[in-house]
Amino acid sequence: MRIANIRLTRTDKEELNMEKIIFQSDDGTAAEFYVEEQTNIAGVTYLLVSDSQDEEADAYILKDISAPGSTEACYEMVEDDDELQAVYAVFQQMLDDVNFEWRSDF
Repeated sequence: MRIANIRLTRTDKEELNMEKIIFQSDDGTAAEFYVEEQTNIAGVTYLLVSDSQDEEADAYILKDISAPGSTEACYEMVEDDDELQAVYAVFQQMLDDVNFEWRSDF
């Protein structure tokens, strides 16, 4: 599995009040993430999430794959390179108080 993440540095030092979500992988392990931003592209919802509220954090892009009418949200990490680059560019434009550094781990 290819995991691409983004290193972000917040330049605005205002107090952060981000929603925390729990991401559970297929093997049952859970990780907490903070929602930095959300966008909708062509009817698909994407989240930019980070692993902490610190000045610097690792961030990931999640895609909503929930079934229509589902009461529980289901997200997966975006792995397709073209989709990842396109959504990354949108989030980069939306967050002018955050510096982004693209990183890919294989």
